[in-house]
Amino acid sequence: MAERSKRSSLAGELSAEFAGTMVLILFGCGVVAQVVAGGALTDPAGGLGDHDSISWAWGLAVTLGVYVAARLSGAHLNPAVTVALAAFKGFPWRKVVPYALAQTAGAFVAALLVRWNYTEALAKADPGHTIKTQFVFSTLPANGNTALPVHEWGAFRDQVIGTAILLLLIMALTDLLNNPPGANLAPFVIGLVVVAIGMAFGTNAGYAINPARDFGPRLASFVTGYGGAWRDQYGNFYFWVPIVAPLIGGLLGAALYKVFIGRFLPTAEAEPPGRVPASAD
Repeated sequence: MAERSKRSSLAGELSAEFAGTMVLILFGCGVVAQVVAGGALTDPAGGLGDHDSISWAWGLAVTLGVYVAARLSGAHLNPAVTVALAAFKGFPWRKVVPYALAQTAGAFVAALLVRWNYTEALAKADPGHTIKTQFVFSTLPANGNTALPVHEWGAFRDQVIGTAILLLLIMALTDLLNNPPGANLAPFVIGLVVVAIGMAFGTNAGYAINPARDFGPRLASFVTGYGGAWRDQYGNFYFWVPIVAPLIGGLLGAALYKVFIGRFLPTAEAEPPGRVPASAD
């Protein structure tokens, strides 16, 4: 019975990670499809949003995805978060791979839905399904802009830095020994963190900061006609960068929080006399 309960608990956690990440990508890739594909067809072009609307929608997507999944799984929605929590917060290592697979599956299914829903706009804006609209689904160095000479290693650096910032702040905002947001506002504030990262670090690599967010939609685009999905605008294999770099950056950011903040915080103590009802004898 206990083993069955444990399996059921894990199934619920994975279901929550799948659903929460699906919500994240529905809004995230959805807004990029609207701005890039839909916006290319307005007169004048660009009439359906810009970089700031993309940043805000991604931040809201994170907030909504976290609210969906938080009760059951903690709403990691990101393998970089899962690995960092396993390394520094006692999350079970045996759950890391299942969580990452559930997150990637949720991102894949959501991207398929976005791809299907924007079929006409994508086909009209980019009949060959090329690099022009590939970054609706997955990131590219310099967002595919060849005028900005950012290649794989520049994007790798960017993703390490961006994900380190993300995890440092997630650790701070969820640490009960620190000063976390009250009234269940942590998901909203974490969403604002993603908005800020997008606005400050969106140029060099499109701020994937999440292996599942990039790989799931990249795979979805590949199986639906984007033959160059694994490569960047220079023809180089790029798909590994937003997988490996965020995992490293997440560990770095969590470690920085531990070194500079976590080890100096007071430990949890018992409530002083008078704050806890005395047991009735």
